[in-house]
Amino acid sequence: MRIAISFADLRPKRLLTLMADRSRIRGFLREEHVTYASILLYITLSSGQIFFNKWVLSSKEINFPYPLGLTLLHMTFSSVLCFLLTKVFKVMKVEEGMTLEIYVTSVIPIGAMFAMTLWLGNTAYLYITVAFSQMLKAIMPVAVFILGVCVGLEIMSCKMLLIMSVISFGVLVSSYGELNINWVGVVYQMGGIVSEALRLILMEILVKRKGIKLNPLSLMYYMSPCSAICLFIPWIFLEKSKMDTWNFHVLVLSLNSLCTFALNLSVFLVISRTSALTIRIAGVVKDWLVVLVSALLFAETKLTIINLFGYAVAIVGVATYNNHKPKNGESITLVSQSPKNSDKKPDGPL
Repeated sequence: MRIAISFADLRPKRLLTLMADRSRIRGFLREEHVTYASILLYITLSSGQIFFNKWVLSSKEINFPYPLGLTLLHMTFSSVLCFLLTKVFKVMKVEEGMTLEIYVTSVIPIGAMFAMTLWLGNTAYLYITVAFSQMLKAIMPVAVFILGVCVGLEIMSCKMLLIMSVISFGVLVSSYGELNINWVGVVYQMGGIVSEALRLILMEILVKRKGIKLNPLSLMYYMSPCSAICLFIPWIFLEKSKMDTWNFHVLVLSLNSLCTFALNLSVFLVISRTSALTIRIAGVVKDWLVVLVSALLFAETKLTIINLFGYAVAIVGVATYNNHKPKNGESITLVSQSPKNSDKKPDGPL
């Protein structure tokens, strides 16, 4: 953007004003570029983490078919990094206001649901394709809305009923078009979706009824240790004995965990510079990107016209829901990047 300067503008006061205006414009453009870069970073990390998790769990090179162990590693890694960043190096500050009562009655249930979401969602990768998993996730707003109505957080209306019907119809059509459907994977994915819906409802109760607002970093700090403990108990009985003889790819798993943590920080960056609605819109773009790229990367992914049509219908419903939802209030939640993701509201993933 250029500002034309006339001869009359060369008076000292006017000249200083023009220089200040130009400085503000340059600052605004720099801020705008940083904002766009943060959104692009979120979309890249979010999409990349899905493929990274799929590769770690399913590839012959890594051969790590332990979704519970991978999720436990993510939560442990997140707990350690959050502690180092906030308490040791003091790079970031954790929001105050957390009490023992709130932790026991809210954070622990949220952490448990978060752990369940990641566990079930990652397990689904062993049975269904990334693209189909992403299509099933579109049903998330329906699950959140139904549970919200049950606990009094949402109000049933003709408009919302129509939106939910459109989303459900789209998901059903896309599922009908799936060529290699595996019902075990579908059950795991739907279980992850229900767990995530419960987590989002608990988050909304924490914000609206208890008045606690936590940014993603603070939520990670409080929730990650709880989630790790919830995952550790079943891991001992279900996967520990199998993993005892496995040769760990320490570098790959460390990088995978670091990327998961970076994803959550990118959510914090985007929310701090834009809004929850921006995260939702970016999430829709990311979902389509994941579906299309997965068809190119994985030979097992075979998209059909019915698949794409149904998913397009569902995404239209999700976009309408995202546009309607902010009018009813916003709450900051944490994105978790497993096969569940979210109802296009910041969860953030992890």
